[in-house]
Amino acid sequence: MTSYLDVTVQQDLDHIRSEISKMGDLAASAVEAAVRAVIERDRQLAFAVILRDQYIDESEKRLDRLCLEFLVRHQPAASLLRFAYAAIKINLELERVGDYAESIARESLRLTNVKGPLPMEELQHIAGVAVPLLRDAIRAFLDQDPEIARRTIEADDGVDVLRDSLNLNLTQAYRDGEIPFESLNPLIHVTRRLERVSDQARNISMETLYMCTGEYAKHPGSEAIRVLFLDENNSCLSVMAEAIGTSLCEAGFVFSSAGVDLEPVDPRTVKFLASKGLDASRAFPKTIIQVPNAEHQHVIVLLSPEAKRAISRGPRKAVVLDWAIDNPQAFAGTDAEVDAIYETTFQFIAGQLRDLVSAIRNINEK
Repeated sequence: MTSYLDVTVQQDLDHIRSEISKMGDLAASAVEAAVRAVIERDRQLAFAVILRDQYIDESEKRLDRLCLEFLVRHQPAASLLRFAYAAIKINLELERVGDYAESIARESLRLTNVKGPLPMEELQHIAGVAVPLLRDAIRAFLDQDPEIARRTIEADDGVDVLRDSLNLNLTQAYRDGEIPFESLNPLIHVTRRLERVSDQARNISMETLYMCTGEYAKHPGSEAIRVLFLDENNSCLSVMAEAIGTSLCEAGFVFSSAGVDLEPVDPRTVKFLASKGLDASRAFPKTIIQVPNAEHQHVIVLLSPEAKRAISRGPRKAVVLDWAIDNPQAFAGTDAEVDAIYETTFQFIAGQLRDLVSAIRNINEK
């Protein structure tokens, strides 16, 4: 015989599932609409997506309250406790998807001012993979299906490949003069946000897997020490630092770079690095949110005072180091004088970086 308590628990569970279903549909639909605004350069649709984000925020608050009330009212254990825990985490992931949709919509507004055709086929392709993965992840949770969750986790790597391919193609299109510089950053930003949607689908699936089986999936980014170099425009100092870091060939370290207000990579920097045997010819400017695994950086190195502006949007648990140094890109003089400034900058960054890597190595070996 079913008790009143059992009925109440089931009603609360169904209510939470219903809210997650609604919120998941809101978030996925928002991403689809934002992508359509980009492709069609539809300002009205972009504004609608931006304004509708408040509904997703309200849904997050409502669902968060339901989960907390469930924990307080029933004090669950075992599978019910895992369900409540997973629901709270998934609620947060879906709210982030809504933020990504809003961000894509804002980038679409920047693209409405760009004249001429833009390459949209690959963008449609990555959206056509990422959004269905999100819907599959939500379905896996609602149906408590660990197999769908596992397939979704595995499929996320394919979106990473699509993102890298699209970013390379966009950069090459800019170099070939097929798209203007003012369209490059918005398009790369949209690509990164779509890849993050698939990351959220993976995260949701990990929570589902934990809920169904108790199997805990390791968070990405913990297998290596990630070092991010930040400067004003990602055109000289940070590019140089990333190239130096990568050239060290240190196992267990990943180096990347980004800027606050982007400019094309400085040709003199590329030429100087080539004289050192370092190839930066394929480097392209990017913001911190466009850096792969940006949320999992362990160390952030500030190479200019302006870079501090980006810290508020960076990973909260990262160690921040200040290596501010004059930008040789701004120096005017003879070729010999310019080369001397670049050499001084290069040696400063290389020395600091070797000390940093050595310090991290010593800590990990203790």
